[in-house]
Amino acid sequence: MTFLPVIDTAPLVLTLIALAAYLLGSVPFGLVITRLLGLGDLRAIGSGNIGATNVLRTGNKPAAAATLLLDAGKGAIAVLIARAIAGEDAAQLAGFAAFLGHLYPIWLGFKGGKGVATFLGTLLALAWPIGLLCCATWLVTVALTRISSASALVASASAALWCWIIGPQSLIILALALTALVWLRHASNIKRLLAGAEPRVGK
Repeated sequence: MTFLPVIDTAPLVLTLIALAAYLLGSVPFGLVITRLLGLGDLRAIGSGNIGATNVLRTGNKPAAAATLLLDAGKGAIAVLIARAIAGEDAAQLAGFAAFLGHLYPIWLGFKGGKGVATFLGTLLALAWPIGLLCCATWLVTVALTRISSASALVASASAALWCWIIGPQSLIILALALTALVWLRHASNIKRLLAGAEPRVGK
């Protein structure tokens, strides 16, 4: 039993794939979309985050939906291209690199989003049953709590558990790493949750 994929791709190839995936993940689609639509600087709106939840605070639902799809898509595309070029080890590395790019984009001084959409898109491409189960976990949690951040935390934490239960178990280490980063980026949300001050969806 192994919690990592077999690494058989040449180091140089892995390095180039990781770099390309990071640059793709660094594209701040939320910021680009809101500027193209004349909605202002997303970093000066609401929480200042560049993700779909904050785009929704502009009142433009299509823009928020487009941001959600594109942020998820960049993780998925990085995985699929890397898998086609090299294999599963490259796919996992590309997913991780694209996720890091979203969280710490070079174009924005390494100040990016919280990664929930990219997390889900990456998992859907790596192992679609795990991705769907995480999406379902998010939906159930948000229906029960009406708190987006709580849903993100629970859904991300469930990823490694789903990998353990249904496989592939070679995805567990990556799932744990992605989850740790999601929780790190939600540190301020966790403080508000503990204080009972986190806003609910629609408020």
